Amino acid sequence: MTMRDDGLKPEEFAQAAVAPIDDAKSRSPREAARVLAEAGLMGVCACEDDGGLGLDIDFAVPIVHAAGKQQLRFPLLEQIALAKAFGGTEIAASLAGGEKLATVALQGGMELGVAGHARQANECDWVLVADAKGCAALVDMSTASCETDAALDPECPQVWLTLVSARVVATLDADAFSGLRRDLQVLAAAFANGAADGALETAAAYMSTRVQFGRPLSAKQAVRHLLARMKLVQEASAAAIRRSIATDEYETARDVRSALAGTLANAAFVIEKAIHLHGGMGFTWEVPLHYSLREVRKLDASFGAGGLAREVGREFIAAL
Repeated sequence: MTMRDDGLKPEEFAQAAVAPIDDAKSRSPREAARVLAEAGLMGVCACEDDGGLGLDIDFAVPIVHAAGKQQLRFPLLEQIALAKAFGGTEIAASLAGGEKLATVALQGGMELGVAGHARQANECDWVLVADAKGCAALVDMSTASCETDAALDPECPQVWLTLVSARVVATLDADAFSGLRRDLQVLAAAFANGAADGALETAAAYMSTRVQFGRPLSAKQAVRHLLARMKLVQEASAAAIRRSIATDEYETARDVRSALAGTLANAAFVIEKAIHLHGGMGFTWEVPLHYSLREVRKLDASFGAGGLAREVGREFIAAL
């Protein structure tokens, strides 16, 4: 557990995040940004001079976990990572204060003239796009051509951008962009694990109250075994995320990719099983677990649809 000298603990931030996230869920993106900014959630890792709290990324993990658990459809994890990466600039202050919205395109690049898999980009002012030199450019969305891709989520689609005449607002050097990518991987894992946590709690509550043949469904051994397995993989993912944040025995930052790959796969398993346990209700407005599954699948697609696991596996084999 991380604790600062002033007594702040990351888990306390999850408790403080629940109410503003719940409030933001029913609002428009701009109104949601105001609510989340007033609660200090978007600037948790931004510099104090930029209106943030100046905390480490591990303090943002429980916040983003809560966002995934409560099915917040807003680029919160991108806002947090970008506000930290652009520290000391007006951009960071605008992001931490909720005046501007930004996201990250995880596929494509400036040299290709095309970028994609940017969550909620059509609601944002800026989008960060990688370039061929390992750096990144923050692009003005109003100068880019957008095309929505509703394959994974027709209600909140991914966005593909044409960048031929796009205006660059600011840039990140290679080191800053590498740090942002790592932060984004940590937060994406936390969001997916939160989505799985929420689905598991919903399924467990339903199984304990749904009665058939005079007994709750949770009394059936097959159901108990499935819930136990869901809890096991969800807790394994949480442990992997905590380990990826901590430095190794040489005080070196760990590679987050394996934790992210495992968390995305485990989250999809848990949510799909929760939908299965609910029967048809898992796809209804009454029990909208499909929202969580859509977000996890979109994150998985953004990071290569299983590409992370293959990449980490190849590197491991090559190192033997």
